[in-house]
Amino acid sequence: MHRILDGVRVLDLTQFFSGPQATLFLAGLGAEVIRVDSPASADTIAAAPPYAGPHGVSLERQSPDDLNVNYLKRARGKKAICLDLKQPDGVALFMRLVDRADVVIENFSVGVTARLGIDYPAIAARNPRVFYCSLTGYGSSGPDKDLKAFDITEQAAAGLMSVTGLPGQPPLKAGTALSDAIAGTFAMSGVLAALYDREKTGAGQYVDVSMVDCLFSLLYDDPIDWYERMGVPVRQGNRIQRFSPINTYRTKDGWVVLGAATTEQWRGMLKAIGRPELIDDADWGRIEWRLAHNDAVDRLVQSWAETVDTAGAVSHARAEGAIAAAIHGPEDLAAWPHLRERGMYVDLDHPTLGPLAGIGAPGFPLKFSDAETGYHSPAPLPRSHAEEILGGLLGLDEDEIRRLEKAGII
Repeated sequence: MHRILDGVRVLDLTQFFSGPQATLFLAGLGAEVIRVDSPASADTIAAAPPYAGPHGVSLERQSPDDLNVNYLKRARGKKAICLDLKQPDGVALFMRLVDRADVVIENFSVGVTARLGIDYPAIAARNPRVFYCSLTGYGSSGPDKDLKAFDITEQAAAGLMSVTGLPGQPPLKAGTALSDAIAGTFAMSGVLAALYDREKTGAGQYVDVSMVDCLFSLLYDDPIDWYERMGVPVRQGNRIQRFSPINTYRTKDGWVVLGAATTEQWRGMLKAIGRPELIDDADWGRIEWRLAHNDAVDRLVQSWAETVDTAGAVSHARAEGAIAAAIHGPEDLAAWPHLRERGMYVDLDHPTLGPLAGIGAPGFPLKFSDAETGYHSPAPLPRSHAEEILGGLLGLDEDEIRRLEKAGII
């Protein structure tokens, strides 16, 4: 089957997580993604803890083949070259690549690309069909645009931490770098929209993606600014404010999610826990009453959950049509046949060692009936595509490539 973005060339100036996430997804759709690293930092990015290699994952390097596990995951399906964009010759080579590119994507701090002479106005003047995506913490405009961004600061700024955690307890961040991952996914969708628009207009454009904007746009679907005015805590723990019950409950051997979002699901829950007499109760049967007395509802469900094991709780609740799920840990995910069947849990590939058995990586999450997706090559070693890109695509001869290497430009 064909690859949806076959023939689309992306110049990837990103680092850390949010930007590489966006270009990873573009590679998964078939784009040719060329990582452009700095010669000064390329090796340190690929060779940093935590390491993955023939002996597993470790915070200490155990073999010469050990590479950064995040790099191995985020650079799959990409090509790699080095250019020193602080030197005129490096910028000149980059602009020659721009002549042959469709997308430039970067996540430098605001103002860096302008100082280097590779911001959108400079790129558009060189190739007006290129669209240029900047992925930053606070966006390219607004009074906070120059602030440094990290995942935890963006979760704080966008309000996510204020609603994460237990009532009356300190705010918490999500367990993973959620603002990075979400912004990278939005950036991919922005690039795809710009590609579609170019089919109509023939011109490129600037795509401005802010981590705070992306996270806030998802967070504010709920009326969190009205929670306290409605008499409910802003931090709901594992509850969903508009449903009762829905929570995590301790079982005989672990934890489980149980809940009901509809009247029928609530009736099913009552049957599962052996309390069918409450189905027609004037109080328990009404969602408004259950929301106001959620602690009592939780105690009812918890008193049953602690008498069964997790598998039994899930099977009983699902059999009656209620919401139920076991809480998977990392080992459970590795053993879950559903993820394997859908190609979502795969062995992580190493550029010289091949598949690293026992070290998992996520597959590409979008499936199409008539198009192929996924990552067809492992993360590249730094500079490993210099001959192909600089020699083949740009036509530099071997002597020129050696000269540029000696000067530290590539």
